[in-house]
Amino acid sequence: MAELGREGALQEISSCTQCEQCLEVCPTYLVSGELPLSPVGRLEAAARVLEGGEIDGRLAEALYTCTKCMACEQVCPQGVKVTEVVHEGRRQLVALGKAPFPNQKKIIDGILKNGNSVGGDPSARLAWLPEPLPRKESHTLLFLGCLPSYLVTEAARSSYLLLKKLGVDFMVLEDEGCCGIYPYEAGMTDLAYEIFSQKVEQFEKHGVKELIVPCNGCLKTFKYFYPRVLGGVPFRVRHLLEVVHERWKESGLQAKGSKEVSYQDPCRLSRGEGLYREPRELLGDWGFKLLEPSWTPQEAPCCGAGAGVRSLYRDLSLRMARRVLDGLPADTVVSTCPFCTFNLNYASRKGGRTKTVRYFTALLLEHLSS
Repeated sequence: MAELGREGALQEISSCTQCEQCLEVCPTYLVSGELPLSPVGRLEAAARVLEGGEIDGRLAEALYTCTKCMACEQVCPQGVKVTEVVHEGRRQLVALGKAPFPNQKKIIDGILKNGNSVGGDPSARLAWLPEPLPRKESHTLLFLGCLPSYLVTEAARSSYLLLKKLGVDFMVLEDEGCCGIYPYEAGMTDLAYEIFSQKVEQFEKHGVKELIVPCNGCLKTFKYFYPRVLGGVPFRVRHLLEVVHERWKESGLQAKGSKEVSYQDPCRLSRGEGLYREPRELLGDWGFKLLEPSWTPQEAPCCGAGAGVRSLYRDLSLRMARRVLDGLPADTVVSTCPFCTFNLNYASRKGGRTKTVRYFTALLLEHLSS
């Protein structure tokens, strides 16, 4: 699927009937009560930007506070591609020199200089590794991502160890680098093209035919953004959840989980990939008692971190995260997204909550039978 483009975006905007069903599910609107921070407000903002209207900070805020959670698209009777319209609006702001913002520039500079989006030391990227890096080649690459490598290292370590226990042949790259999602989501398509192209060259150099990714942002970037920008990719992409679910029953491994947990449905795996059943099946197989929230898996609200929102609007992001935490009944929350894990844990600490959020493979490893 190619970029929507200006005309395509304006056509999508014109199909909105302003029925406002989206207001009932939009996470930013539900925590702010402000119409500009809703799908309706964002379509209006994008129209002004794309039609050459006067641009102010409020318009930019409307477009850059969208987490692209897809909840609005799920209920829209007209099927308006809101997230794509938002993306075109962001691209136009960049083209007009109204973006990126200072904090975005700082993060992008870090990607270009240090190969990661979180300010990490490149020499410490594999500090989580429980053994010396095996010098091996494989057609399957475990691409860990920036957050697991530096900020949610339990996701990196447990992904690595569990794949070994499951008998998966894979390799890890010492110079992995960043997938490039941040500049793409910011609307900087030209820079994203450069990063994407370099990454594909790196993979081809190592003979990579398949990626296994524990990070949901990396999944969406490699699976959808790369083909969109580059016209195609020479590798297959799967989320770690899919691999674990596929291999678990035949692995002979057993787990003895007994505690009560709630599963948090990350937007990119649930609405994005339709993976609702698989994580719940695994948690049941591992012996955990699943406590479900009042909403259905399809209605699960966004944690507030995605599409660059947390880096620009921290308070808004945390308000969305607390709404998720308060709706999940168990004290232990399980996620299949490192960014959700990070943001929800941060919100729990800052908000005086006692809930702990665990990446799913980290929780499993603690309950594997010896």
